[in-house]
Amino acid sequence: MLDTLREVSTPELVALNLRLAGPLSRALAWAIDFLLRLGVVAATSGVLGMLGGFGWALVLILYFVLEWVYPVLFEVLGDGATPGKRALGLVVCNDDGTPVGWGPSLTRNLLRAADCLPFAYGIGLLPMFLSPEFRRLGDVLAGTVVVHREAMPTRTVPAVTPLAPSARLSRETQRAVLTFAERVPRLTAARAEELAALVPQLTHGERGAAAVRRLLGYANYLVGRRA
Repeated sequence: MLDTLREVSTPELVALNLRLAGPLSRALAWAIDFLLRLGVVAATSGVLGMLGGFGWALVLILYFVLEWVYPVLFEVLGDGATPGKRALGLVVCNDDGTPVGWGPSLTRNLLRAADCLPFAYGIGLLPMFLSPEFRRLGDVLAGTVVVHREAMPTRTVPAVTPLAPSARLSRETQRAVLTFAERVPRLTAARAEELAALVPQLTHGERGAAAVRRLLGYANYLVGRRA
């Protein structure tokens, strides 16, 4: 690894370079998120506090949600970035460069309880300084990394005539078709045709470029394009 670049290879043998985020940029992103959470709690506690004990109970619930649910929701539903990370141009992803899911995001964020011990993220910072990938304990166990957004690959589906699948596709199959379509521009024609041949149940016996085009048609339909 040179200059914080990490090269990963996708299952289609496409090499991607991810520029890892260091402790300073990650600390600044955390500080922005902390101030945002603090501002929300401060703004609402004055109003809720007037409700007495019930109001303060709501404040505690709000604090819990902001502390533990806020980062997971933003990382999974917000393209891997909380507002703080987005402001610094950072994104959380799996260590193979794929988008982070619910399981890894929950793992890395719940383990912040251990990372912050004994104080000031002492346990979390030590692995970051020792690891060439700047991963805290939560990242190591969740299999995630934090990278600069410009290093993430652009994910677009090449535009072809949309084609509705003849049968309902499972969520896993839809994801596989979309992932294939997004990576077709970075594959050789031979490699794309080789991958399309692995799913004859989707290509209905078509082979070569026709099979690739059929899968691209499905992908265009799945992203909402219509003829």
